[in-house]
Amino acid sequence: MATEFEQAQQDVNTLSKKPGNDTLLKLYGLYKQATEGDVTGERPGGFDFRGAAKYDAWQTQQGKSREQAQQDYIDLVQELLRQDQA
Repeated sequence: MATEFEQAQQDVNTLSKKPGNDTLLKLYGLYKQATEGDVTGERPGGFDFRGAAKYDAWQTQQGKSREQAQQDYIDLVQELLRQDQA
């Protein structure tokens, strides 16, 4: 599965259209969960809206195994590739 996960990371950069922010945040959260495990540290506050959104996206994946996060990431990228080719 590690090879498929690495391939999905490369494939996502080949999309002709950039996914929406919600999808990008989901990809980010799944990637972080797959590579680092559960979220750590404190949620950024103040005017760091981007940092807070990324933290929240990662936190929504909390408790998911690395393997499941990798598979979910792969599945999401494959779906994006299908939509991109349609």
